Amino acid sequence: MKISCASHLLWAASVMPLWSWRCSDALSTPTPRASTTATTPQTTAPTTVFSRLPSLESFDYTSNDRLPWIEEGYGTWEWKGNKINYLEMGDPSKPALFLIHGFGASSYHFRNNIPLLARDHHVYAFDMLGFGLSDKPIQDYSAEVWRDQAVDFIREVIGKPVTISGNSLGGFTALYAAATEKELINGCILLNAAGRFKESEALVEEEEEPKNQFVESIKAAIQRAVIAVSFVVTKQPARIEQVLKQVYPVDPSNVDSDLVKSIQFPAQDPNAAEVFYRVIVKNGSGPSVYVDDVLEDVECPILLCWGEEDPWIRSAAADKMQALKPTAKRVSIDAGHCPHDEAPEAVNTAISDFVREL
Repeated sequence: MKISCASHLLWAASVMPLWSWRCSDALSTPTPRASTTATTPQTTAPTTVFSRLPSLESFDYTSNDRLPWIEEGYGTWEWKGNKINYLEMGDPSKPALFLIHGFGASSYHFRNNIPLLARDHHVYAFDMLGFGLSDKPIQDYSAEVWRDQAVDFIREVIGKPVTISGNSLGGFTALYAAATEKELINGCILLNAAGRFKESEALVEEEEEPKNQFVESIKAAIQRAVIAVSFVVTKQPARIEQVLKQVYPVDPSNVDSDLVKSIQFPAQDPNAAEVFYRVIVKNGSGPSVYVDDVLEDVECPILLCWGEEDPWIRSAAADKMQALKPTAKRVSIDAGHCPHDEAPEAVNTAISDFVREL
């Protein structure tokens, strides 16, 4: 199975409304004259802290349903010399939940999920390396890179049993992490997860002919040029809106002006175009490891929370996962490739019910 139209989703799937806030200026008070009159000290009402991250400590997720977009990022986790944008929200005593965004998106793609889920869970999310507000180093990108990032984040930041969930490429990352970190991951939720399956054993692989290095270098140069042009076109507002509406086929109302406006921000990074090229070249046909093999190694409960109207990763993929893992539970969502943002109420309910049953 291939990740269809991945070059468009890379910069079109993340959704981030503009958010800004500032502190009020301190009021100046004249120096009081000496007085024999006793003054009553003023008391300050205790302030509720909603997150351990300064950027979100005043965001009241109990009364606000949408995550604020903070251009500077939420929090920073240093991983292998790179700055990773992440967020944390909710009561630490409640069950931990870790959300991983899809191909080209960011943690903000869970804007309509995190505040509501944080009311009953301790929620974490991050931007995968090369995406969103995380660093975009010039390096090779593979399923193993993001798997290792997720596993290390669980061990170093979350540090307790957690249910992991992901959309699209983030879904495969969640599944791959669950197959690796079996002690701390207690459940895995796949939101239209990407990945490819093994071909039929009846197919015989053809023997590859030796490659002409000169021809290959020409092909690579042409490919780079084509992808570079695609990157420029894809990040234009009109194109962003068009692509997003393709993957929100049932209810495109969440494809709003804030979404279209903010999606361009990560693309302004000086390394964005080169990272775009490297991710597409390496992962254009899906992660190199097969879903079949990864599923076999997963021991925790699995929920397939599937947008059944997905035009890119169709329901047949979920059908095959169920055939490979009969114990997996499935909840059908009337939505497309990004059910968590197109139909957040239904997805939030499915996630909460699944975690409650663990």
